[in-house]
Amino acid sequence: MLELKGYQKRYLRGLGHRLKPAVFIGKRGLTGMVYTAIEQVLTSHELVKVNFLAFKGKDIKKRIAENIERNTGCRLVAMVGHTALFYRPHPQPAKRRITLPARSGGTAARSAAKKEGCMT
Repeated sequence: MLELKGYQKRYLRGLGHRLKPAVFIGKRGLTGMVYTAIEQVLTSHELVKVNFLAFKGKDIKKRIAENIERNTGCRLVAMVGHTALFYRPHPQPAKRRITLPARSGGTAARSAAKKEGCMT
């Protein structure tokens, strides 16, 4: 399963900010229809915003998000209030809509530059 770095989550949160919730989880919880809807949105858009209508407790929302991750192969990007954002790249690289940023020049590169005397 894909592991997202902090800067990648920040990027995805920025993309997800403008999205409206596409899937709503009500008092019935996670049903087959909910999983189907999440799968469809993830396949077509790679990013889905889910709204929890009936569940107010943070622990239960966290457990539901873990179940969604486990059963759909996506990753939780963020959970704020009653809304969660999930990401899963398209299985075919040619059809991917979202390109995650790759960090270049990280701490390893800075350490090597310091050793070479390029940075002070």
